[in-house]
Amino acid sequence: MPCCSSEDCPSSRASNSPRWRRALWIALAVNGAFFIVEIVAGATAGSVSLQADALDFLGDSANYAISLGVAGMALAWRARASLVKGATMALFGLWVLGATAYSAYVGVVPDAPVMGVVGTLALAANVGVALMLYRFRDGDSNMRSVWICSRNDAIGNVAVMFAALGVFGTRSSWPDLVVGTIMATLALTGAWQILRHALAELFPRTPPHLSPAE
Repeated sequence: MPCCSSEDCPSSRASNSPRWRRALWIALAVNGAFFIVEIVAGATAGSVSLQADALDFLGDSANYAISLGVAGMALAWRARASLVKGATMALFGLWVLGATAYSAYVGVVPDAPVMGVVGTLALAANVGVALMLYRFRDGDSNMRSVWICSRNDAIGNVAVMFAALGVFGTRSSWPDLVVGTIMATLALTGAWQILRHALAELFPRTPPHLSPAE
């Protein structure tokens, strides 16, 4: 069956529903606020995992803004927006890998208490956003990408808290660096899922022509 691409398509109506748009506005506000909180806290504490999580908040804020901009548009436009979001996540993952390597070279031990407190607050915020967006996880690639971003954020916050415990217990930066690597891998994996789904929507496979029986 061909992909539905008009605004009368059920997926288009779902992507422009008041509940969906309201959820995106709330997620945008939460992520924008926590980007500021975590980038300041990460720089103060010298934590690469907090700074990585802050950039993740920033990237997600941009992603939610893009999703709001294409809500209600044809499926092709929503899929193109998903390609942008997937590429952004991939760049974020590569940046975190580079930042982690640099921190390993410098060898700065982060402030564990600051990591723990900020990570706990960010986790509470992201779990709330993820639960709010859970109902939209089976929509088109654009809606699914928003759910994947929120899910990854919550997992990343749990990892930051474990990193804080590890830094506090070992008095070394290695737990923070390990978590930074995990978060980069998570971002790259999520980016691959989003890009694959979006490309499938833009270029749907058609079943091969069956030759008539001889």
